[in-house]
Amino acid sequence: MSLKLALLLVIFSLYHHAHTTSASDPDPIQDFCIPNPKFGITELAHLTILPCKNSSEATADDFVFSGLKSAGNFSETGLATIPVNPVIFPGLNTLGMSFVRADLKPDAVNPPHFHPRATEISYVVQGSVYAGFVDSSNRVFARVIEQGEVMVFPRGLAHFQMNLGDKPATVFGSFNSQNPGSQKIPSAIFGSGIDAKLLEKAFGLSPKQIGTMRRKFDPKTVR
Repeated sequence: MSLKLALLLVIFSLYHHAHTTSASDPDPIQDFCIPNPKFGITELAHLTILPCKNSSEATADDFVFSGLKSAGNFSETGLATIPVNPVIFPGLNTLGMSFVRADLKPDAVNPPHFHPRATEISYVVQGSVYAGFVDSSNRVFARVIEQGEVMVFPRGLAHFQMNLGDKPATVFGSFNSQNPGSQKIPSAIFGSGIDAKLLEKAFGLSPKQIGTMRRKFDPKTVR
């Protein structure tokens, strides 16, 4: 192989790597790809690439989702979320997007979390929400956003929301990936099974305090 050809291959490889990593999801190679119904929801949820059914079998119903008309089930903390992805909304498959409805009771919070594979646009449907994110220099960008306002949370950065009003708040979040992923920071740290001694040193907490946090976020990890 000539030096010139080798350099061209290296340049092409670097360009291809930069191009593919700059996009959140691969570009679609067809108009749409409705997941094949012969696979059940449980099976589809474990597949990275959802197999398509014949495009001639697609109907308008595949591109309409009616599951966001009301709030989901509220947790003990007052947060209810309905995440929507291609597994439950077939028309989204291969289009590089997904979304979520979040409802917060008064004083409820959506705790600090991040999406490793997507940027989020958050639109306040109703209510008054304190929202923000933290950048890689630990600078906080936060303010109260009211009904009709939008805030963007950059990909991979920790962000949060809290209902400041005396009535429920509803927020609609949209992602530029059909599988954005989500990690709640408290659960990732105290509920993942990280060695307790490391946590004690990292946070300057006693074994008892670490145990309390671990019981709160994942009882299975109590030592």
